[in-house]
Amino acid sequence: MAELQVRWHQATREIPEDQWQALVGGAGEATATAIDRPFYGWRWLHHLEASGSIVPRQGWQACHLGLWRGERLVALAPLYLKGHSYGEFVFDQSFAQLAGQLGLRYYPKLVGMSPVSPVQGYRFHVAPGEDGAALTQRMLAEIDGFCRRQGILSCNFLYVDPAWQPLAEAAGCALWINQQSEWRNPGHADFEAYLASFNANQRRNIRRERRSVAEAGLTVTPLAGEAIPPRLLERMHSFYEQHCSRWGPWGSKYLTESFFQAAATDLRQHLVLFSAHRGDPMQPLAMSLCVHDATGLWGRYWGSDIELDNLHFEVCYYAPIAWAIERGLESFDPGAGGSHKRRRGFVAQPRASLHRWYDPRFDAILRDWLPGANREMHAAITAMNAELPFTASYDPPHAPRPDPPPEPG
Repeated sequence: MAELQVRWHQATREIPEDQWQALVGGAGEATATAIDRPFYGWRWLHHLEASGSIVPRQGWQACHLGLWRGERLVALAPLYLKGHSYGEFVFDQSFAQLAGQLGLRYYPKLVGMSPVSPVQGYRFHVAPGEDGAALTQRMLAEIDGFCRRQGILSCNFLYVDPAWQPLAEAAGCALWINQQSEWRNPGHADFEAYLASFNANQRRNIRRERRSVAEAGLTVTPLAGEAIPPRLLERMHSFYEQHCSRWGPWGSKYLTESFFQAAATDLRQHLVLFSAHRGDPMQPLAMSLCVHDATGLWGRYWGSDIELDNLHFEVCYYAPIAWAIERGLESFDPGAGGSHKRRRGFVAQPRASLHRWYDPRFDAILRDWLPGANREMHAAITAMNAELPFTASYDPPHAPRPDPPPEPG
């Protein structure tokens, strides 16, 4: 069998789309958490780069690792060199501070994730018939060598696929647990069945919030796939830009207008817009953009021309949940942040990131700290979920219950 060749790629376009998708888009080692997930697909990542959204001047340099057998791609690790920690939503600023105290340079760092999308499912993608464990070790060894040669302090894999996680941990990656909100569908027949899972007080609150939007004369209409005209995605970009500008320098405006224009043609099959309007849904007063595949929904961006109590909840939570129930989707991830999500049925879930550090002192300090930090996070997740406003008889799907056992020793 031909020997594997290692190639580093500075743009997604350097790898043919069909070869990338053969590994990522439902074939190869894809799993229930990764299959058909657009955030790791060739077109999504290519348009982020080609649109000027994810480029070196914005602190992101594509650095994808491919293992090739001749002209056939055998394994793939989507990676980026980063000059900052923005757009990750796994907050490692304390790591950067520690590096400074030790006289180490924290940036650039190597990151594996779908840029600016805190979406679970990152993994190394391996062709059918190949040894996933062996190739994971081989690719990690190549990454280690690259980072040491370039003087890079760390490699970080964020929002990892739980099915791939054991392979990477077995190869020496350090585990850090954070949390994220998620709604899981136990098979609700409709939105009313979803409401029935709440205690009486919160049912009243949700009905009141939804009613206040309707009484303001607004209707929320979902528009998916081919029903989305390009001009509506252009309008969505203006909402996104406007919403980001409200937060000034903290507005996290990552995506260019060109990305939305590309999405209007190349990514539309994965998009759904929730248009809040009076009359014509093509003339929205507020709108959210969500992304979906065959099993899941992800909330990403929203904006509004009007100030109206509860409009955000309706456009970003309630209408998407109703849409997900109608289509039998299994989950809805509303995006990072926001303790207010708990009161609306989103359960705190653990999310794993995996790390490698190349300075012995730095590595030893963080590996000593992580077990306690992870126990504390599991305890915090359990405490958050104990306060969920559900009926006593309702057990929300996939809500973590017991704390993990203490570390040995």
